[in-house]
Amino acid sequence: MSFKINIVLAALLVGCALSLVNAQYQARHLFIDLERAQAKARQLDIDWAQLQLDQSKLGKHARIEEIARRDLNMTQLTPNRTQYLTQGEQ
Repeated sequence: MSFKINIVLAALLVGCALSLVNAQYQARHLFIDLERAQAKARQLDIDWAQLQLDQSKLGKHARIEEIARRDLNMTQLTPNRTQYLTQGEQ
């Protein structure tokens, strides 16, 4: 009778050991996935900050004016160059 109990307990012990090994294996994989996700989140935060910086630089008035002068050959509007149209009497 005690031999049967020993076999059942040994089988139960082996099952528990295998369950523990499996749990540790899954925990390691979950930890690796977590680390990857956190690294990706950090990279996305860096990319987002860079995009915000680029957007603020691209929208500056001085940059827009410089591109208008250089690429479009536009000049500053002055009162001497302004033409006023008046509506004649009908």
